[in-house]
Amino acid sequence: MRNAFGYILGFLVFVAGIPALMWWVSGRPFPWVPAQPWLFFAFVSMIPGLALSIWSIVYMKRVGEGNPFDAYNHEVAPRTKHLMTAGPYRFTRNPMLVGVYIYDIGVLIWLQSWWPIAVFAVEVLLLTLQVRSEEKRLEADFGEEYMTYKKNVRRYF
Repeated sequence: MRNAFGYILGFLVFVAGIPALMWWVSGRPFPWVPAQPWLFFAFVSMIPGLALSIWSIVYMKRVGEGNPFDAYNHEVAPRTKHLMTAGPYRFTRNPMLVGVYIYDIGVLIWLQSWWPIAVFAVEVLLLTLQVRSEEKRLEADFGEEYMTYKKNVRRYF
């Protein structure tokens, strides 16, 4: 059950909640349908972003035998048992977040408003603080293996 809670919470926060907040601060009516080219570019960003996040989650569940979601040192779901260095994790140490950021850029394109950028900036700031906390835990859990990985693979891009 704890495992499902982490996934549901992640969906509610990152796929629904933050984009809903972006829409709300944009002042756009609901549903907002921008001109065709903008809608196309929004979906071109949103779909691969979600796909990258989902691939990362599935990979971590299967290979890492756990869930990545520690919320500021509070375990929301069982932690991974193995350090992820292959699959989507060979490109970035945080492919789920990169996917979320790409998805959110699609939301920003869809909304065509400046205010949601402030929400996105706060999200990036808070998640960067979270990532730094997770990095300390990973250093403690995986030691030199993580340090080597950290030297070879960038945090985001």
